Amino acid sequence: MPRGSSQKRERQYEHIRESAQERGESPERAQEIAARTVNKERARSGESKTASRVSTQDMSSGKRGGLRSGKGSQGPTYDQLYEEAKRRNIHGRSDMNKSELERALGGK
Repeated sequence: MPRGSSQKRERQYEHIRESAQERGESPERAQEIAARTVNKERARSGESKTASRVSTQDMSSGKRGGLRSGKGSQGPTYDQLYEEAKRRNIHGRSDMNKSELERALGGK
């Protein structure tokens, strides 16, 4: 957890980490899941200095409950694909639609 996090976020982090480990995730993966979830919630509520468009405009992780884990019938969302393309520095990503992003990322 980042320094200066509230006690609520600390408890939330621990709860998510413990739940992930109970589901069989490795300790490292459980920490990653918890950190990403808490950081997204911090961004949504304005507690962080920077936030991605996906963090602030997507449905909350609590409400989503894994609906968009990327394993559903339609796979990852456009925004998730775009963020991955941005992370990989894929040229022309802003002009691509969902299927073009999937191809550029080595998907379908």
